[in-house]
Amino acid sequence: MPRVDKENYYLDIAQTVLERSTCRRRLYGAIIVRADEIISTGYNGAPRGRKNCVDLGYCIRQQMHIPSGERYELCRSVHAEANAIISASRRDCIGATLYLVGRDDSADGPLIPDATSCSMCRRMIINAGIERVVIRNTPTEYTVIMVSEWVEDDESLLPNIEV
Repeated sequence: MPRVDKENYYLDIAQTVLERSTCRRRLYGAIIVRADEIISTGYNGAPRGRKNCVDLGYCIRQQMHIPSGERYELCRSVHAEANAIISASRRDCIGATLYLVGRDDSADGPLIPDATSCSMCRRMIINAGIERVVIRNTPTEYTVIMVSEWVEDDESLLPNIEV
């Protein structure tokens, strides 16, 4: 059996982390790795001490028919990337790689091939000093994003509009 490459090795670990997710819509797992050492892990779920959506039996965003990727302020969950960053020190994040895996509905649901970070998580990733984000697309394929691209392509700026 061929040896798994490092990117898939860490993505496999992030995929295991997502099994702790408590979201009813999408499950995410993230790990931060620097110098070939796991710094921290994170999955999406309600803040400590609050009830999780799986415990409540419903998702408010689903009940309101809010499309995926919109109105995150209504979501009970802290995102996987944010939880991984919260659990790490900035000094350990500088130059690190964040590995991210997402699944629909359940731990054995389909992989989310475009499981990119939301704009708020992108800002946290930038400020944490993380250098790369690796996102699983299929069981063996992934996308590598240089965080410097998110800095340069600032989605929070309005397009140049003549007044």
